Amino acid sequence: MIIVTGATGKLGRRTVERLLERVSADRVGVSVRDPQKAQDLADRGVRVRQGSFDDPASLVHAFEGAEQLLLVSLDRTGEECVTGHRTAIDAAVKAGVGRILYTSQMGAAHDSRFQACRDHARTEDLLRATGLPWTALRNGFYAASALQFLESARHTGDIALPADGPVAWTGHDDLADATAAILTEEGRFEGPTPPLTGPAALDFDTVAEIASQATGRPFTRTVVPDGAFREQTLAHGAPAPIADLMLSIFTAARNGEFTAVDPTLAELIGREPAIFGALLERAWAA
Repeated sequence: MIIVTGATGKLGRRTVERLLERVSADRVGVSVRDPQKAQDLADRGVRVRQGSFDDPASLVHAFEGAEQLLLVSLDRTGEECVTGHRTAIDAAVKAGVGRILYTSQMGAAHDSRFQACRDHARTEDLLRATGLPWTALRNGFYAASALQFLESARHTGDIALPADGPVAWTGHDDLADATAAILTEEGRFEGPTPPLTGPAALDFDTVAEIASQATGRPFTRTVVPDGAFREQTLAHGAPAPIADLMLSIFTAARNGEFTAVDPTLAELIGREPAIFGALLERAWAA
């Protein structure tokens, strides 16, 4: 039995679909906050159980019988994030899970400029301390984040963002394929994987060129001072912690934390990962 948390989210849902292409539905289970949102999976024979990271007993029940657990990282930051992960890891131990796989991130380190990478590093420490077999999937930075940053530029033609550095933007579909491959070929990685990245690290100057090529429209790149970007983000209604989190992505990118490009993802999925231009074209066409 393979149990997946966050199975109604972007990465979790895609991973479940890839698993169902590889194994029978009775070998797949999901732990979700709202089982109604996973009713279609239940209709296909997937075991659906309610599990909340704020309710340890529900997670123990949801994880019951798991040979492997895919712990999809929470959409939280700081202590709230790590506490939720600790709850899930403790529940996995209590439920007798055989192996835990965790969706970490390239650049995970205690001294990262990006809060989420510090949270990932602390979660990897918790996994290491369990004594269980574990794998940290060091996923490339999600290309969906870059597309969010580009949403305004899509209409204005001006990519007005803080100074950055090259980032190995990586597609959810490729990462889901790789995750399913690892889950169905147990023991391929012990501890952190190499960075699971797209084929190139790009800064937003290069992204502007790619957007121009993809659309046939000119795109410019304007560097916004960090302080001005933070104020703009706050003015758009974001809470201060979210504004700081967004800014820290650029700080970390300038520090070279997301520049690694590695062949491991391509080896896992048996093809070259999608290039950023293709991901942008697909998203903007939709």
